[in-house]
Amino acid sequence: MEVAEIKPWLFRVEPYQGESLSHFLGRFRQANDLTPTGLGKAAGLGSAIARWEKFRFNPPPSHQQLEALAKVVGVDVDRLLQMLPPAGVGMKMEPIRLCAACYIESPCHRIEWQLKVTLGCVGEARRTHSHNLSLLSECPNCGARFKVPALWVDGWCQRCFMTFPDMAQYQKHY
Repeated sequence: MEVAEIKPWLFRVEPYQGESLSHFLGRFRQANDLTPTGLGKAAGLGSAIARWEKFRFNPPPSHQQLEALAKVVGVDVDRLLQMLPPAGVGMKMEPIRLCAACYIESPCHRIEWQLKVTLGCVGEARRTHSHNLSLLSECPNCGARFKVPALWVDGWCQRCFMTFPDMAQYQKHY
């Protein structure tokens, strides 16, 4: 009797509106118990996943790479492109920034928070309301810098465990 090759199955993870690729990849990996290397192997992308989770997009992901990733994560290429910084817009790889008020509305890291042109948060639906809050780059309780969003498993400071929603009260209006 021949044994058929068993193909692994993966849980689907739906992306949030405005979510960064780093955060999405971290959530996908966690749901499927994968390491960056494991996801890279599954998609045939090698170490690209680990680079992208750290916002290292030089060179930017090619269309072919995004197609390979799309097949594994079950999200179309156009949606993955929305998780990347817009072409020609500078990005801050560090420090990782957070709007805790937005995180309350939608628990994810947003790509717009890392753009150099972003001075503060303008809220979930920019067209309907505005938070007008400064972004946090460290925990207001213990001063620890935020880890890359791919590691934001539980939505809290990895040093003192203060939750991201609890940090909203420390954000200042700009």
